[in-house]
Amino acid sequence: MSKEVIYSANAPEPIGPYSQAIKVGSLLFASGQIAIQKSTGKIITENITEETNQVMVNIAEVLTAAGMDFSHVVKCTVFLKDMNQFPLVNEAYGKRFVTNPPARETVEVRRLPKDVNVEISFIAVK
Repeated sequence: MSKEVIYSANAPEPIGPYSQAIKVGSLLFASGQIAIQKSTGKIITENITEETNQVMVNIAEVLTAAGMDFSHVVKCTVFLKDMNQFPLVNEAYGKRFVTNPPARETVEVRRLPKDVNVEISFIAVK
């Protein structure tokens, strides 16, 4: 089985030697997305709700590049700098998964790339 690199010009460029996502057969494995606005290059960290919303916009762009949408997501991993922000992150995240939400774990971590507060990776299937 071959792997296909998925790239969206509408999502932030990777900040290291990795792909936005890799598709293998019907599975899509996506790298973690952080709240970088593609249009401005600005990193949103002042408000956790806005930060999470931007992460979800970036995830949507990667999904679109793969010919998928949020209904195809089967697993997410949420990395949080402060678990006290979980309720606000969960609320923003939940707006994208209204029915049949994917499996998920949320873990608190000491530090994230670019000193953001939240990073989300996912697996999708079509």
